Amino acid sequence: MAEQAIRIPPTYEEETPQAAEYAQAAQVSGDIGQLSVGRLMWRRFLRNRLAVVGGILLVLMYVIVLFAEFFAPYDHLTSNQDYVLRGPQRPRFVDAEGNWHLRPFVYGTSTSLDTVNLDWVHEDDTSQIYPIRFFVEGRPYKLFGLIPTNRHFYGVDEPGAAFLLGTDRNGRDMVSRIIQGGRVSMTIGLVGVALTIIFGSVLGTISGYFGGVVDTIIQRSTELLMSFPSIALWAAFAAALPADMTNIKRFFFISIILSLLGWTSLARQVRAKVLAYREMDFASAAKAAGASHPRIILVHMLPNALSHIIVIATLAIPGMILAETALSFLGLGILPPAVSWGTLLQDAQTVSVVVKKPWLMLPGLFVIIAVLSFNFVGDGIRDAADPFAI
Repeated sequence: MAEQAIRIPPTYEEETPQAAEYAQAAQVSGDIGQLSVGRLMWRRFLRNRLAVVGGILLVLMYVIVLFAEFFAPYDHLTSNQDYVLRGPQRPRFVDAEGNWHLRPFVYGTSTSLDTVNLDWVHEDDTSQIYPIRFFVEGRPYKLFGLIPTNRHFYGVDEPGAAFLLGTDRNGRDMVSRIIQGGRVSMTIGLVGVALTIIFGSVLGTISGYFGGVVDTIIQRSTELLMSFPSIALWAAFAAALPADMTNIKRFFFISIILSLLGWTSLARQVRAKVLAYREMDFASAAKAAGASHPRIILVHMLPNALSHIIVIATLAIPGMILAETALSFLGLGILPPAVSWGTLLQDAQTVSVVVKKPWLMLPGLFVIIAVLSFNFVGDGIRDAADPFAI
């Protein structure tokens, strides 16, 4: 009997071009089962490129505002009448004669009077070249208020000046003022959200866990606060603060004012989570074991809602930054000589300034970058905390 060729049926990998990809996904899914919850969330977060970019930008911004005195080339309160409303100086590597320079440089400044508009006009003086040096010695300061030093990230030799983002109407460096303003605007968002988390998570958990009269009182109070116009209420509280209050006290009071309305939304969402959790088996088992109410709330309820609280808090920080910017822009928040991004935008209230001096609007660009970065990170954390994500 002649041997017949035995035909081996094609494997799934040979028939389906996507089989290798499916097999790899299955292997990854098997690996995922061996990961902890934290590492699993971190892996999901890294898949979101916008969230990673936003996180990197936020880290850079917070490092810069944390070491504001080091990165700011000049004192943000020092006026220079020779450079009033001086436009941004562009760093260059090629001079007017076409010569290349290994070190970036800026030109000097020549000032003339515009007799038509009665305004001083600042232009680059190509005969003066000032190389930009890094880690230079400059004005003395105390790092973190403790360590005396005079090192700055960049600068130029005297009598030159490097105003990379221009100056304001008093001749103050915009780079230094934006960095110092970012310290206030970005920190006030963290402080306000911290208070929001405390109020919202505690009251929301209590409301959902106990129910009944307690739930009714907390929910009606929450609805009452949510019915007020936020800007009007913030403005009323901010205007009630004494004018002679120190900047530090005003900073913390503004943080409290911003958190007065921010906790209401978080409280309602945490309440909804706790209403579902209290009917689950782990909550019933804890009650049957004789656990006290505080223990059930702190050990079982809040940890289960923690991921949701973190996501809401991350997405609430941009709202805090925008609210502080709006209050300071209206003159009801941080007051001069203290600076924030909102106070810096006060100089850009007129159309003529926007048209002729557009660099005064640059603080608004940093507000946009910070808000977008927080939103990207918040979206990434929300997706990473989703238990149904792969």
